[in-house]
Amino acid sequence: MKTVAQDFFEDPRITEAKKLIRQAVTDHQKKLTGVKASNAALKESYAELLKKFGEQRGGALFYQYLGSGFGKGALVELADGSVKYDFITGIGVHYMGHSNPDIIEAQIDGAISNTVMNGHLQQNTDSARLVDLLSTQACKYGAGVKNVFLSTSGAMANENAFKMIYQKRAGAQRFFAFEKCFSGRTLGMAWVTDKAAYRQGLPKTIDVDYIPFYCEADHKGSIEIAVNAMKKHLYRYPGQYAGFIMEMIQGENGSWVGNTEYFEALIKVCKENNVSVFVDEVQTFMRTHELFAFQHFKLDKHVDVVSIGKNSQVCATLFTDDHKPKPGLMSQTFTGASSQIAASLKIINDVLSGDYLGANGKIEKFHQRFKGNLEKLAAKYPKKIHGPWGIGAMVAMTVFEGDETKSKQFTFKLFENGALSFMAGGGSSTRVRFLMPILAVTMEDIDNVCAIIEKTLNEME
Repeated sequence: MKTVAQDFFEDPRITEAKKLIRQAVTDHQKKLTGVKASNAALKESYAELLKKFGEQRGGALFYQYLGSGFGKGALVELADGSVKYDFITGIGVHYMGHSNPDIIEAQIDGAISNTVMNGHLQQNTDSARLVDLLSTQACKYGAGVKNVFLSTSGAMANENAFKMIYQKRAGAQRFFAFEKCFSGRTLGMAWVTDKAAYRQGLPKTIDVDYIPFYCEADHKGSIEIAVNAMKKHLYRYPGQYAGFIMEMIQGENGSWVGNTEYFEALIKVCKENNVSVFVDEVQTFMRTHELFAFQHFKLDKHVDVVSIGKNSQVCATLFTDDHKPKPGLMSQTFTGASSQIAASLKIINDVLSGDYLGANGKIEKFHQRFKGNLEKLAAKYPKKIHGPWGIGAMVAMTVFEGDETKSKQFTFKLFENGALSFMAGGGSSTRVRFLMPILAVTMEDIDNVCAIIEKTLNEME
């Protein structure tokens, strides 16, 4: 017997409404054919809006970017009428591109459900479906992280992981992290993120010791250096380490890619010293050959806690049975909007069923196209561009020998010319990075963005 809700969602009027919205979206997307300059008639009002918004939020935006609310795949329209290629996707959030008709339809299903937000006391069946999907997929190769706690941000997913681990290892107060890591900007995560500017003036909350990240150019040496550094800290503070937060790929540092043997060597030391292994996948989730990066590196049987975010729309902390929190430790008024949860289910299922994963999947094919184009540019302009680096949907390059000031100038010029990127790393090792909208991007989009990159290189000295 059906519920009233089932009858409602299957009502022909709802079906027809979604059909009409989809048709309207696709009709108007025909007007977006490529990069476009701003509309002169909107220039003044747009500048005023940006200025006012910057003042009210307490600081100007990094880019002069306020979206109109419409786009087409990798293309996004701004409120000044300009159209640009979005190859940073809100720092990795818009995996499905802009105005994706399938995602809009999924969000409609969420929007017409009876609550705006799902939360601690009341969650709809979509939450149960999402939790089951994440649990099943995380454990499909033997991992034990079958428990899933939903949250509203990646930083909060990381905070929840820290709480679970500290409770599990009660008495241990310190944590390991990788040098140049990024874990979020909450009061706790600001002291984990390896960037002093992000915690200036903040009271100390967590004691963290940093381990050098993997260096492909010195495979054996970097493993030895990292293991020795970890053992040195353990000797100095015996029994004081609760966990190790590990990024498999360092996105904020410039798409530096780790290595299975390297991770296994560090995990072995963790296990010998009762240190929980926590994999931070807020940025890497769905961007490699596997759904989870820890699966890509074949670390399934070693992980204790995993956090995801960005691409998943709704964030989450996954954990093993022996890291289950005691009553009272975990609770959130909001775990996600109903439309977010519906979109999350759609996105993850599309990645799983759409030939995106695997060594010959779409993610890898798009990566190879972008990488190949950038390698040609590096060969053509050896004094202006080096690289690329990264894996899957994460790609980075160095311009003008990694000079931070010129790299920033390059990203702004690239933005003006019609493509969004962002900076990573810092100082003399600054990189320009891209996070492709994999569920929407085409080979033609990649070629067009690379043409804009070349144009921008030629306009700078």
